[in-house]
Amino acid sequence: MVRFTSGVQTLIRQQLMKRVGPMDLSQVHRVPDRLVWPLRRDGFDPVARLGSQRESAPVARLTSFLGLDVWLVTGEAEVRTVLADATSYSNDIRPYVGAVGDAATGDIGGLGFTDAPDHTRLRKLLTPEFTMRRLARLRPRIEEIVETQLDVLEAAERSEAGADLVRDFAFPVPFLVICELLGLPVEERETFRSLASARFDVSYGGSGAFGAVSASREFLKDFTRRQRLAPGDGLVGQIIRDHGDDIDDRDLAGLADGAFTGGLETSASMLALGTAVLLQDPDTYRRLAHEPALVETTVEELLRYLSVVQVAFPRFAREDLVVAGQRIKKGDVVMCHLAAAARDPRAGVDDDFDPERTPARSTLAFGHGFHRCVGAELARMELRIAYPALSRRLPDLAVHGRGPLAFREKSIVYGLEEMPVDLGAERGAALS
Repeated sequence: MVRFTSGVQTLIRQQLMKRVGPMDLSQVHRVPDRLVWPLRRDGFDPVARLGSQRESAPVARLTSFLGLDVWLVTGEAEVRTVLADATSYSNDIRPYVGAVGDAATGDIGGLGFTDAPDHTRLRKLLTPEFTMRRLARLRPRIEEIVETQLDVLEAAERSEAGADLVRDFAFPVPFLVICELLGLPVEERETFRSLASARFDVSYGGSGAFGAVSASREFLKDFTRRQRLAPGDGLVGQIIRDHGDDIDDRDLAGLADGAFTGGLETSASMLALGTAVLLQDPDTYRRLAHEPALVETTVEELLRYLSVVQVAFPRFAREDLVVAGQRIKKGDVVMCHLAAAARDPRAGVDDDFDPERTPARSTLAFGHGFHRCVGAELARMELRIAYPALSRRLPDLAVHGRGPLAFREKSIVYGLEEMPVDLGAERGAALS
């Protein structure tokens, strides 16, 4: 069971209640623009205002919301400093999400919203399932899923609706991979699919996002209970076989939900947005079919350039702090903007996409430090398989010219709502 690990969260909540009264972010139905403007983009790029903010003050007060001072960190070095600090901040959001995140039950959490020592204990259970040795067994299945969805994409070209890269490829590939990873039965996958994207959308405030999280957690708790009786071959069954009663159903469902959260929408966004970027550089796109070394650098550059997870999990200051000359009070919220940090010229990078760039440091696309995404290598594997497969099968792929790309607005995970594509004149003729 996930429990409060010390009096820190209680003290923070008491302090906040003195300042603003009881808080329940899940009941916030509209998030003001002053808080969400950093989630907006100009196409593939963060809005220019973020670059100006980073240049003038890489750590700056963004706004006050429900009595909380919210700080925005945009500098690359400053983001790394904050995310690497495992003692000065709490990631536990449960005191602030009311009934949906009842602190007594821990139904909101997972690794991203959990502090040590619970985070340490749970991560140790999950990490062995994401080693390269364990992931290698998934590679043939990922390759099969990619080829199958390319078949679907080609078939859609002949349909009245036409081919859509998001609907027919970018979303189904990581969705099916996550289902395979978890060991989710085929007959339950459509229900699981319906719970996916809403959890990252803040257009309607906390109620929609936290409601979506709660629904998916309930689904996974039921799945976990059934796996306890008859463990399958997936991640959930394996953890049950390895650890038995050392982990309860709620914690195990939380780990499964974390894999779902971290591995679906993020990879889907990378596949769609990354392909859109590559199609603006047809030479590089076609070279991916037969140059493995280029695949490696291109994937790393796309992760940096797009940084689809725009901000890291919010962090709550456990004590008064000074970060880059700014005084942050105990209880303040600190938001690290990964997309802005990924374009920081002080780190030797810029706003250009260079597929042959050799990164000087590890990407921030998966976070950094204590809460770095445990599924980073699985995501890389999917991208390294999918982009070359697209290039080999569909060398003349192009975005359909019916209008501008439908970028998602106000979403923590940036992406595309849809991406109509043409398979190329020769391919279209062959399929007709």
